[in-house]
Amino acid sequence: MGNRKQPFGYRIEQGQIVLHPKEAKLVRWIFTQYNSGNAYSTLVDMLKEQEVAYDEGKLWNKNMVARILQDTRYVGDGRYPAIITQNEMDAALDKRKKKCVWTDNAKTNKLLRQLSGRQYIEGMEQRVLHLLNTLILHPEQIQEEEKVSDTRQLQAQQGKLDELLNCQPIDEESAKKLIHEIAAMQYTMLGSDKYESQRLRNLFRQREVMKELDIGFLKSTVSEIISGGNGRICLKLKNGQVIGRSETT
Repeated sequence: MGNRKQPFGYRIEQGQIVLHPKEAKLVRWIFTQYNSGNAYSTLVDMLKEQEVAYDEGKLWNKNMVARILQDTRYVGDGRYPAIITQNEMDAALDKRKKKCVWTDNAKTNKLLRQLSGRQYIEGMEQRVLHLLNTLILHPEQIQEEEKVSDTRQLQAQQGKLDELLNCQPIDEESAKKLIHEIAAMQYTMLGSDKYESQRLRNLFRQREVMKELDIGFLKSTVSEIISGGNGRICLKLKNGQVIGRSETT
């Protein structure tokens, strides 16, 4: 019997079925990730980024993942040495029966990938949850960011108006024009960011600390998930503010 006729994770050596080290390690990883809440589609995306193939020359797909997750030989049946425990297998088989859990996880992972632009999202859900819960506890951290260039332009126009008003006789037409320009600039600077920031503060004040990530709340508050080094992430809120740059957030 050739090696590729064996279940993924095993190979033949001197007529005996033994573990294939790299494949067996991946089998354990697949069960761990699946039992931790990751959906088939998420696992496939992750598996495509690593070098161990299920079949030489073929990309990983959902059928391959499903075949592994339902193969009871991985717990050991005499001929096959165990790769995982019976508890891990039972957990995976039980999870397959709960379609609603599968659907929720798939939707959450899909949204995380959309917002971050990344395929590999291991651990991202918990980090996003932590940042959102921080804002739920401290909604006062949500502030519209002052646009320095607009502020300088407003100050310049205000300076021109002051000079004009101090010059006698006053050029009323020019003064009216400057006043209208300043008023328009002030209105623009109030803009949507201020109202969006207030909307966000209200949302976070009304929300209780979450034990699990609510994708509806995530959609309504976050426009982008920014990935940094060492697995660190920041959240760009709907008002343009970035949360997570400092250790306090």
